[in-house]
Amino acid sequence: MNYRHAFHAGNFADVFKHTILALLLESLRRKETPFCVIDVHAGIGRYDLHADEALRTGEAQAGVLRLLGRSLPPDMSDYWRAVTAVNPPGGDGTELRFYPGSPRIARHLMRAQDRLLLVELHPEDAHKIGRAHV
Repeated sequence: MNYRHAFHAGNFADVFKHTILALLLESLRRKETPFCVIDVHAGIGRYDLHADEALRTGEAQAGVLRLLGRSLPPDMSDYWRAVTAVNPPGGDGTELRFYPGSPRIARHLMRAQDRLLLVELHPEDAHKIGRAHV
């Protein structure tokens, strides 16, 4: 199967799974013990919602972009902070340019003593892991 995250970034399933990821990491951070996140379908970590791939499917419209300007439940606060952290400051809150994938969300919510291990099968995306995207 040839699945490229860039075509599906920010869709409703991303919002759901990334909110769950943020809640799990919040729970793990309650203890001082370090933890390791292993992401076996990492992708590139940050996606441009204005790029051709994202615009071609338009999936973010029914996902993360529906959250703009809405009052979100407290359980989504860590997730939403990770989403807004990858976007330029000073925006008016009515637009998102970038969407963080699970590596970027995990890194944003982890502490210095925690570890992140990323695996990506697609060669073009795997090459970007470890660069500015994550």
